[in-house]
Amino acid sequence: MKNKADSQTKLLIEIFDQAFDKPSWHGTNLRGSVRGLTIQQLLWRPGPKRHNIWEIALHAAYWKYAVHRRMTGGEKGLFPRKPSNYPAIPKKPNKSSWQEDLELLTEWHKKLRQIILEFPMTRWNECPPESRWTFLQTAYGVASHDLYHAGQIQLLKRLQKG
Repeated sequence: MKNKADSQTKLLIEIFDQAFDKPSWHGTNLRGSVRGLTIQQLLWRPGPKRHNIWEIALHAAYWKYAVHRRMTGGEKGLFPRKPSNYPAIPKKPNKSSWQEDLELLTEWHKKLRQIILEFPMTRWNECPPESRWTFLQTAYGVASHDLYHAGQIQLLKRLQKG
């Protein structure tokens, strides 16, 4: 049974990492989609009240935190940026503040990755409190979430070019 558990965890980590920052067949991952962007590109909106790339990156960081919290039973409200779901970008966005937010995204990816590696196989099919999705579905879902937003960012970059 240990080999089956090891191979399932290995596959989940592979999918999780490919969606975020490792090479894969599907093309650009989340980290790659934001590589080398200017502040102007990060802040551009396709229309009023639409999200920009910076907000989407913070949103992805928040959901990595939220899944981490669900898997560990951690306390709500500990994400360092507010509000939840789509945290606000800094009032004076600049290259330094973007680097800090990019590091926040990477930090939560690493923290969640470690929890996935350590998570007991016997609990994968349980549902965390206040959720109808199992821990396994949630962990796979956060990888899908990264890919969804990577595609959204790629589209926003193309729309900016006109």
